[in-house]
Amino acid sequence: MPARVLVLAPTRRARTETFVRANLARLPFAVEACFGDEVPWCEPLKALYGLAVLTSKVCTRLGWLRLATCPTSLVALLLVCRHRPDVVMVEFGFHAVRVMELARTGVPLAVHFRGADASADRYVKHLEQRYRRLFQLTSAVIVKNQTMRSRLIALGAQPAQLVISPSGADEQRFQGATPASMPPRFLAVGRFVAKKGPMDTLEAFASLLGLSDHAEACRLVMVGDGPLLPEVRERARQLGLEQMVQFPGVLAPDAVVKEMRRARVFVQHSRTAEDGDEEGCPVSVMEAQLCGLPVVATRHGGIPDVVVDQQTGWLVGEGDRRAMAEAMAVLADRPDLAGAWGAAGQRRAQARFTVAHHVDQITTLLNGLVDHRR
Repeated sequence: MPARVLVLAPTRRARTETFVRANLARLPFAVEACFGDEVPWCEPLKALYGLAVLTSKVCTRLGWLRLATCPTSLVALLLVCRHRPDVVMVEFGFHAVRVMELARTGVPLAVHFRGADASADRYVKHLEQRYRRLFQLTSAVIVKNQTMRSRLIALGAQPAQLVISPSGADEQRFQGATPASMPPRFLAVGRFVAKKGPMDTLEAFASLLGLSDHAEACRLVMVGDGPLLPEVRERARQLGLEQMVQFPGVLAPDAVVKEMRRARVFVQHSRTAEDGDEEGCPVSVMEAQLCGLPVVATRHGGIPDVVVDQQTGWLVGEGDRRAMAEAMAVLADRPDLAGAWGAAGQRRAQARFTVAHHVDQITTLLNGLVDHRR
């Protein structure tokens, strides 16, 4: 009989949380999931959970951090009594502090940190004492990269608790790119927020046009939306790039794959935002490498774990638009190099950075917690 796992997460509906849904779909357990933004009246306990999360958010906004833990932890305790899980996994550290007292039941608690929850000031500084309490109660902590691991150890997590596991890319979907045969078309996929550096990517592309022998053929496609989209779109207009830069908005995964198959290079200028927000291990970068694209990106977060500089792509410093432009220019003029790096990146991603690898790691971890409890 498979182990029973109760998953608690803040949301299922956000477009960017595809990795959470991938976990739920592939975990080989009897999974029961509750989401903080859902109130299904046909399931009273889950509805109560959604209301408790709303109450917790209000308490947090008012600065009543200890009180914010009470309502959601209480309902989580009821969920544990109802479903009798062998282990509980909570998505995102900021959500885990809402329910952490359920660990008093003796059921192992695993917490999955993703990125901003382990870097942004609004979480790390605001919830520092709550995080310290959380790490006293958790049995395991999943993180995305070594930097995140070190930061959580400084906040009280025990090294033995921590497991580094990138979310991985969908190996069943992301494949088929042939960059060597494609025109110099650059692709960026991600939210238009500070840590994704969309303005840096645009400015680098603009500089590329003065460096490449094939400038007239170069194009940039920036997929996604977010608060910085109007500003980036306006800057493209100011630079006279309306015919060379496309903003198709948010695309479905299959449409993203089609864009990757039309591209020569994937680009992402991730950087630390003013509030400290950092990437974990960007899924879009893993998707691009798995598909067979070379990647031009920054030495940020978990990106250097995925992209090997001068072997599967080109890494530059955060904020170094000129270096990014030069890297893009080389690949615009060298389709053979783009093809070689893309193929090398694909082989490496297939061996290390798929959703299957991530799910296997999580499965092994949760099974270990269940066996230890038994």
